[in-house]
Amino acid sequence: MGRYQAILFDMDGTLLDTLTDMQDAVNHVLAAHGLPLRTLEEVRRFVGNGAGPLIHRALPEGYPQEQKVLAEYRAYYQAHNCIRTCPYPGIPELLEQLRQRGLKLAVVSNKPDEAVRALRADFFADAVPIAVGETAAIRRKPAPDMLLAAMEKLGADPDKTVFVGDSEVDIATARAANLPCISVLWGFRDRDVLERAGAQQFAADIAQLQALLG
Repeated sequence: MGRYQAILFDMDGTLLDTLTDMQDAVNHVLAAHGLPLRTLEEVRRFVGNGAGPLIHRALPEGYPQEQKVLAEYRAYYQAHNCIRTCPYPGIPELLEQLRQRGLKLAVVSNKPDEAVRALRADFFADAVPIAVGETAAIRRKPAPDMLLAAMEKLGADPDKTVFVGDSEVDIATARAANLPCISVLWGFRDRDVLERAGAQQFAADIAQLQALLG
C-alpha cells in the first residue's frame, strides 16, 4: 500500500469537465429574464463556491429576483447536466487503477447533493462508491464538512487520506479538514491563482497525479 489509503476528489475541473453545461444553464436562465449572457471564461471565474455564488456573480449587481433565478438554474441544470459534460482524458482509467489497488475513493462537490450523486452514477459508478454534495446538513466547501462526511462514509484514516482538487476553494477546504491537497492544473484555475492560495503539490497531467498519489 502506498502513502495514501483514501483519496477524495473534487468533481468539477478535477474529474469532470462540466464548464460548458454550467455555462449553458446559466445563459438559459439569464436569457429567460432578458439579461446579458456570460462567456465561458466568465463562468470559469464564477464557479467553485456552489450554485448560489455562481448565479450571484452571473447576475447584474443588485438584481431583485436572484432567488428565483437560482431556483430556475438549479432545476434546469439538474435536468441538463450531462449534455456535454465528460471526464477529463485518463480519469476513468486512473480511478479504475486506484480501485484495483484497494484504495478508498469518494467524490465531493459544491453542487447540490442530488446532482453530485447523479453524476457519480453516470460516470464513475464502478470505481467510486461515495459522493457527497451540499445539503442542509453539510455545508459547502471551504467548510470541511464534505471531506469529513466522505471520510466517515469510507471509514478512512485522516492520516492516510489526501484531497485532490483544482481551485483555491479546494486548498482552503483541505486545510480546514487538516488534509494534504494535490492541485491539478487542467481545471478551472491557473497555477498562479493556486500558488497564491498556498498550493504546494501540483499535477499537470495524469502521470504526475499518479506519481504524487504513490
